[in-house]
Amino acid sequence: MSDWQQITFGDLQKPSHGQKTVPLQGHDAEVLGGWTRAPLARFLSLNVESVDVEPTRKYPTIGVLNRGRGLLYRDAITGSSTSYKKLNRILPGVLVYSRLKAFEGAIAVTPDDLPESFASQEFPTFVFSSDADPDFFRILTTTQGMWDALQRASKGMGGRRERVKPSDFLNIVMDIPPLRLQKRIVEVLDAVDDQITALAAEAGVLDDLWWALGREMAAAVAAEATVPLASFCDISGGLTKNKKDLEQPDLVEVPYLRVANVHRHHLDLSEVATIKTTQVKANKLRLLAGDILMNEGGDKDKLGRGHVWEDQIPDCIHQNHVFRVRVTDRRFDPYFVSAWGNTFGREWFETFGTQTTGIASINRATLSRFPVPDIPLSVQQDWAERLGAIVETMDSLRVQARSLRATRASLATGLLDRTIDIKSAELEV
Repeated sequence: MSDWQQITFGDLQKPSHGQKTVPLQGHDAEVLGGWTRAPLARFLSLNVESVDVEPTRKYPTIGVLNRGRGLLYRDAITGSSTSYKKLNRILPGVLVYSRLKAFEGAIAVTPDDLPESFASQEFPTFVFSSDADPDFFRILTTTQGMWDALQRASKGMGGRRERVKPSDFLNIVMDIPPLRLQKRIVEVLDAVDDQITALAAEAGVLDDLWWALGREMAAAVAAEATVPLASFCDISGGLTKNKKDLEQPDLVEVPYLRVANVHRHHLDLSEVATIKTTQVKANKLRLLAGDILMNEGGDKDKLGRGHVWEDQIPDCIHQNHVFRVRVTDRRFDPYFVSAWGNTFGREWFETFGTQTTGIASINRATLSRFPVPDIPLSVQQDWAERLGAIVETMDSLRVQARSLRATRASLATGLLDRTIDIKSAELEV
C-alpha cells in the first residue's frame, strides 16, 4: 500500500526570509502571523478533582508514559489495597502529566472516550481555554521542545525526587498559533496518521493470515515423524558481557543483536547496538546468512520467536539471550525451521519453558530437543515460500509505515517551529 504518497501538502510552504518574531512582552505578547508567545497559563488552567478513597470501592487507574507516548492503563485497585487517602479523577479531554516523571516527557492529553479513571495526586490535570484545541496540544506533548521545557522546569534533589510543580508548568513559555491554525495543523497531521493507521490495519490482516497458514501447516504435517533440532543444527548461545574482556589487547567493536531486535517472523534492525569484545569471540559468534535467531527469554508467549539472518549487517554477533541456530544438514530449510519455531513452536515453548518471577526462558537443552517434522525438502520450501510471501508483504508495509512516521515527525517539527508554514486565505489574521 502506498496511497499515503497521494496526500497533498500544497498549502505548506517555507516562511519568508524576512519573517521575525516579536520578543516576549508580558503574558500575551503577539508574534508575527498571529502566533502568541506566552506562558502555558494563557491556554491551560489547573483543574484537579480529588476524591476520598473508599475502602470498598474499585478505582481504575492510569499512568502517563514517557516521551509523549500517551496513557498507561493499569488494573483497577480497591480502596482497601492502597495507602492513598485521596486520588485524582482523570477526565476525558484534559492535559495530564506526572510531576515525578515530567522530566522524561511523561505528559499527555487524555482521549475523549476515556472511561472513568483515577491516578495519584502526583498527576495534576488541566483544562483548555476556548482558544486552545486539545488535539493540537496532544501533538505538542509529543515534541522534543515540550520535553526539553519540562526537563528545565524540573526541580529537586536527585533524579527520583525531581518534580515539576503545576505553577512551574504553567509558566513554561511557548509559541502557540491561533485556534484556526491549530485545527489546520491537526488536520494535516491527522491525514498522515490515518495512513499510518491504515498500514497497521493491513499488516494486522496479513498477520492473521500468516497465523492461519501456520495452523494449516501444522495440521498438514501432524502425522509426520519428527527429529530434535540439535540433530541437524548447531545451537550456540551469544555473547555474555564480561568486564575482563575490556582488558584484552585485541578488542574490536562490533554490532550485536539483542532480544529487542528479534521478533516473530521479522527482525527490527532500526536500532542495533554495538559492543566491544575480543577478536576471537567476534569471529566465533559472527552471524552468517541462513542462521536462525531464536529468543531465549522474556514473556512466555515470546519464547523461541525469531527469524532468519540474511547478513544485513556485516560482522554482526548476538547477545547471550538470543540463540543462534545454524542448520548443518542440507535436507532442512532454515526458513521452514524458523517458521515451524514461530508457529507450532509458540505453544511448545510455552509448555516446556521455565517461568521465574516475571520472566520465562528456555535453555539450550530444551531448545535442542525441539521437534521438527522430518519431511522432504521440497515440501519444507513450499511452506516456507507461502509463509514468506506474506512476511515479505508485511515487511513492505512496515517500511512504508516507518517512512511515514519519519515524515510525520519532520512535518510536525516544521509546522511547530514555523520552518514550514500553512498558507490558507481563511487563516489570515
